[in-house]
Amino acid sequence: MTSILTYTLKNLPSTSKWALRFSLRPLSCSSQLRAAPATQTKSKKTLAKPNIRNIVVVEGVRIPFLQSGTSYKELMPHDLARAALLGLLHRTSVPKDVVDYIIFGTVIQEVKTSNVAREAALGAGFSDKTPAHTVTMACISANQAMTTGVGLIASGQCDVVVAGGVELMSDVPIRHSRKMRKMLLDLNKAKTLGQRLSLISKFRLNFLSPELPAVAEFSTSETMGHSADRLAAAFAVSRLDQDEYALRSHSLAKKAQDEGLLSDVVPFKVPGKDTVTKDNGIRPSSLEQMAKLKPAFIKPYGTVTAANSSFLTDGASAMLIMAEEKALAMGYKPKAYLRDFVYVSQDPKDQLLLGPTYATPKVLERAGLTMTDIDAFEFHEAFSGQILANFKAMDSDWFAQNYMGRKTKVGSPPLEKFNNWGGSLSLGHPFGATGCRLVMAAANRLRKEGGQYGLVAACAAGGQGHAMIVEAYPK
Repeated sequence: MTSILTYTLKNLPSTSKWALRFSLRPLSCSSQLRAAPATQTKSKKTLAKPNIRNIVVVEGVRIPFLQSGTSYKELMPHDLARAALLGLLHRTSVPKDVVDYIIFGTVIQEVKTSNVAREAALGAGFSDKTPAHTVTMACISANQAMTTGVGLIASGQCDVVVAGGVELMSDVPIRHSRKMRKMLLDLNKAKTLGQRLSLISKFRLNFLSPELPAVAEFSTSETMGHSADRLAAAFAVSRLDQDEYALRSHSLAKKAQDEGLLSDVVPFKVPGKDTVTKDNGIRPSSLEQMAKLKPAFIKPYGTVTAANSSFLTDGASAMLIMAEEKALAMGYKPKAYLRDFVYVSQDPKDQLLLGPTYATPKVLERAGLTMTDIDAFEFHEAFSGQILANFKAMDSDWFAQNYMGRKTKVGSPPLEKFNNWGGSLSLGHPFGATGCRLVMAAANRLRKEGGQYGLVAACAAGGQGHAMIVEAYPK
């Protein structure tokens, strides 16, 4: 597909017309901190479908999301996942033997616990008769875990599923070079001293150069931050716009934390350390301080910085998902229904981070809803520029017609309904765990604000994306 940037330069007389095409109302400092009014309960149709099981979220929790290299740095991923499972068990008192299946998402796998769902389940005391598997789909891995659980329940295979996700960026696998790995494997197979000496004689110092994991696309070799910078430029998103949005995220997250609205967070007693009770990446600053930071990826003219990007995060989440009749029979009052969902894929080079733009209209059409029906939007914030570029793409008839094959735009979410308790920029983004946080934020906001429908959306590496409709459970 023709690059958005290439198309712009070849077909528009000036970049100012591109900026005009994708104009977006500015995020003023006064508007970005405005408290969202409580949504009035509306009389809307339910999304229940005949002859299809209603699937509900009973509860969802997460351990505090922490910046990598802090309190969780001595642990392993299954330790965090186990803590999330124990927190869910404590919060819900669900009998372990009732759980039919456990699914977790993760991205950068610890080789010792590649099926981290199974190891965490055993560590949390679940029966060894309870199956568990791990899925990976980049930043929407937990979303995939949830929807896999939904499929198991909808098909009648299960009644009760625990879905979650985990990521530990404090201790990512660092490998020997390919040449060193080959030599070590060959040495292990060598049977004589002569064979071993012959292999050792081929050793070179550059064999010791390690292979470091990178948040980069395998197909393009481009880091996600570099892609975000190009996307922001393509959609004429300024550095100030990005910094203002990041400040909004941190300020709203701080407000929600102080007011006790982040009720999905459960305390975690870190072995040998103090109990962690809250996210530690929330850092409201000032536009003046943020403006001092240098570009992080495209230097010296890029606009993506550490302040307007999500940070490397350790954390885990878990949700109890049930068939509605099972939940009610057990005496639970569910928080929300999980309704329609979609997955999308597009060009990983030029549309890597536009998953929400493509997924949102599809999930709305599937549910028979419009943007005005949505009371709470929860989008994953990989970068400020990514969010604002999606806003512009969603609000553009031109983009809808030329890139999406649609007649009209879907429209951008109103800020007063959008990520009102902060997002990944401020709360953190453990790659494999964010999806559950998004769904629980939507469910909890709907209960708090009196709304009926929430829309969750996220982009992911590989040019993929996800969107889901969450419907509040009647009070």
